[in-house]
Amino acid sequence: MAGQLKEVRNRIKSVQSTQQITKAMKMVSAAKLRRAQDAITQMRPYAQKLQEMLSNIVSNIDGDTELKLAENRPVEKVLLIVVTSDRGLCGAYNSNIIKLAKSTIDQKYSTQYQKGNVAIWNIGKKGWEALTKAGYKTSDTFKDIFQQLSFTNVQAAAQAATKAFENNEFDAVEIIYSHFKNAATQTFIAEPFLPIPKVESNTNINKKSDFIFEPNKDELIAELMPKILNTQLYKAVLDGNASEHGARMTAMDKASDNANELLKTLKISYNRARQAAITTELTEIVGGAAALQG
Repeated sequence: MAGQLKEVRNRIKSVQSTQQITKAMKMVSAAKLRRAQDAITQMRPYAQKLQEMLSNIVSNIDGDTELKLAENRPVEKVLLIVVTSDRGLCGAYNSNIIKLAKSTIDQKYSTQYQKGNVAIWNIGKKGWEALTKAGYKTSDTFKDIFQQLSFTNVQAAAQAATKAFENNEFDAVEIIYSHFKNAATQTFIAEPFLPIPKVESNTNINKKSDFIFEPNKDELIAELMPKILNTQLYKAVLDGNASEHGARMTAMDKASDNANELLKTLKISYNRARQAAITTELTEIVGGAAALQG
């Protein structure tokens, strides 16, 4: 009986220690989430407006201007930029992104994959580890971006993808990441990156956007398009960063609650075992006293 009590006490101490860790991780993630949420909230309207403007330019440009980055060609080689986190303990965040990457390949690019023409550039260690282990053609060139998250580092990845597309190394580029809504909700999406998607035509409105180009149109577009693409990838990475901290904060909060429930159960078990031990001791004392009197 004494051994059973000791075992329960040790389990209670272990759960209490784990709960302290989960509470601390929740507080750290909450602090990081505030900064990450501010960053994506401020960035998103600017990035969305730039993307809308770029798509409108591509859709309404005259035929005399060559737009290499908007060129639609038969998709033979594909690049997926998969944004995950460097660390775990954030619920199903990483596994959902990895699952989306695999399903995108299976449903959309299965023919290209069978020919060995699907490449994956990972941003975040968890995605790189899982997809490499699963046998996909991965690259670790940009996987450590979250160790020093900055526009410059993300821009290097965007420029590399843009250059590869221009050199016909890839015919389509997509970004797979988590769109941040709030701490408890993320939407996992595969977003076209290259070629630059055009705005769908509206049959009710047959009207071109009124753009005045100054200076030269070709010069301005050549300068503007890469910068907007850099911003688009940076927005996706900021979305992923905020989603990671939100998912981790939520996971640690649930883990702390589960630890509380487990502690209640263990304390009840401990009290029952202690009461049983006391009852047994009293029974033995009474039995011994009765034997002496007899």
